[in-house]
Amino acid sequence: QVQLVESGGGLVQPGGSLRLSCAASRSIFSTYTMAWSRQAPGKQRELVAHITIHGATMYVDSVKGRFTISRDNAKNTVYLQMNSLKPEDTAVYYCSAPNIKVWGQGTQVTVSS
Repeated sequence: QVQLVESGGGLVQPGGSLRLSCAASRSIFSTYTMAWSRQAPGKQRELVAHITIHGATMYVDSVKGRFTISRDNAKNTVYLQMNSLKPEDTAVYYCSAPNIKVWGQGTQVTVSS
């Protein structure tokens, strides 16, 4: 069974950085686009970024220039580097392989002074 396990969330001050990691239980990274989404309290889940198997990336406008998605196929891991964090980035962040509708359990990111 394919599983995605996120790590790297936590509490950070505005302007700080965090790197999220997502490890897969089996080698899916060579086949599927991988994505990060987030859900803030009282809001719908939104797609933050995705990366195709060829390395093409997409970002939602609110994180462009601040977040970077990357993947390491040898390690079956996708990353989300988040810089210049803002309070409005506070959310539970989820890793997914959307084409096969597989989601991780989520990791909390809180940006607060």
